Parts: sequence; structure tokens; C-alpha cells
Amino acid sequence: MDQFHSNASIPAGDSGGSSPFDQIRREDEHGEWWSARDLQPLLGYIGWEDFRNSIERARVAIENSGQTSDLHASERPEVVRPRSNAAAVRRLNYKLTRYGAYMVAMNGDPRKPEVAAAQTYFAVQTRKAETAAVAAPALPQDYEEALVALLDKVRENKALDAENKVLAPKATKWDQFMNAEGLIGMTAIADMLDMPVTGMTNWLVDLGVYRKQRSKFGSNQNMPRRMYQTSGYFAVKVESNGKVSYEVAYATPEGADFVVEQWAKRSAA
Repeated sequence: MDQFHSNASIPAGDSGGSSPFDQIRREDEHGEWWSARDLQPLLGYIGWEDFRNSIERARVAIENSGQTSDLHASERPEVVRPRSNAAAVRRLNYKLTRYGAYMVAMNGDPRKPEVAAAQTYFAVQTRKAETAAVAAPALPQDYEEALVALLDKVRENKALDAENKVLAPKATKWDQFMNAEGLIGMTAIADMLDMPVTGMTNWLVDLGVYRKQRSKFGSNQNMPRRMYQTSGYFAVKVESNGKVSYEVAYATPEGADFVVEQWAKRSAA
């Protein structure tokens, strides 16, 4: 586990830049990176432990995507040197690549507008970086070749426009609530329906979608029935707070639509 000082690398962003995420971006011999401690307030987190939970979820998501979490969100001790004569303090920090910072944002609290802003920033900037890395195409050698290339480009743009029109409504409806696995927390859905999550899951039990059960970890809780999991409406994940493991239910976008539609039918009855 490497160690770095809080002033070991100088922020690479322009202080006059339009994005605060650019202003805290750092660079070293390995390239650009972000300090989790610098990123924490920009994502709206006051407590470090709450923010660290988002980082640990991101590390799990990175591993599940086939990447190595230590390459993108490496845990490192940090020495902070106060401006006063007080002794230096050691604390935990994480060094995040652009992908690592994006995954942290994707696993943050979706109710925080700062998290949504970070998701947008890192998604757009990552796409720009990918586009810039693509080699420039060879120039046409004659007039006929140039016309063929232009026609191909027009067709490509038309196809992309048509695809975007189809995808746009799907991409915007639940995007801000989804985690890195494309799942939506039941608390977020309950908040949209303006009711406590326990009240919502009790209602789903009455509806026959959920059932009361005893978790394999010993707690009594409401969980979606197996048929609604296999149908792609819900997923149950095993999570941990570092001390205790527990099961957590999530909805897919289709499941979230289903819950909202059932609630609308209930309200109209």
C-alpha cells in the first residue's frame, strides 16, 4: 500500500476553468488522477465514512466489470501537515483515475444534485478522452473517394440520430437513480412516491410482489418474490458495512416502472 503526502502532486486544472472537477484534477508521472478527499465535498458529502462507502461500492463495481480496483481506486494512507505547529496527521485517502472517479460518482447517493453533476462531468469527459484517442481517418485521395466518404458520413449521422431518438426517453427516465450495475435503490423509488420505504415494501407484500422472510443473515425483512426476480423486475444483492453482511433489494428500470404503475392504479382506485 503506497503512501503520499497531501501536497505531493500539484492540481493540474486551471483555476479559471468552468468545472470544479477540473480544478482539483492532479497529475503525476503516471498521468491524471483525483484525490478522494478533494472529491468528497464536490459530491455533497460531509462525513468521510459515508463517502468511503460509495468508494468501496465503486471498487466492487470495478472488479465486477473485469477491471482491477487497485488500478482505479487505490487505498493509500496520507500525511496531512497542518499550517500550525500541530503534529502531522495520518489519514486514509484514495487515488482515483478518471474511470475510478466516474465509478465513485455512479455509486454515490443519487438524491444529491452534486452526485448527478459529477456523473455528467466524468461521463462527458471520459467520452471526450475516448474520442480524442481515436486515430484520424485517412484523407480521401480523389474527388470520387471524397464523395463516397461524405455519403457514408451522412448515412452514419442519420443512423445515429434515429438511434438517439429511440434511446433518449429510456436513458433519461431512471438514469440519475441507477448505480453502476443499472439498478435502482428501493429508497429512491419510495422517495418518489413520497412514502417511507418500509411502508412501500409492506404495500408490495400486500400486493403479492414481496413476501416477508427471514434473511439468511438472521434479520426479518421484506424481499421480492423469486418470480419477480427471475422476471427481471428486482435483484437482491448481499452487501456489507465492514462488520455485518445483509441483503438489499434493488429494482431494475422495468421493476421501477412496474412499482410506479401499480401505485398509480392504487391511487386511482
